[in-house]
Amino acid sequence: MSTFLRSRTGVVLGAFLAIAAFFLLTEHTAHVFGVLPYALLLLCPLLHVFMHHGHDGHSGHNEEQHPQGDER
Repeated sequence: MSTFLRSRTGVVLGAFLAIAAFFLLTEHTAHVFGVLPYALLLLCPLLHVFMHHGHDGHSGHNEEQHPQGDER
């Protein structure tokens, strides 16, 4: 794999991909920023699911963990 990257074809391909990535980022930045608020809203449920995976989805709450005087 590293021999391909050092070959003439690999260098030309890498340069072409770098130039294409630059132009994609500069030309479509407005589209990305326009979709960003919706992407954040769609990301909230996914974050909730993945963050609660560690404690079995709220099923671990019981009376023994909290004393009687500690109302939450």
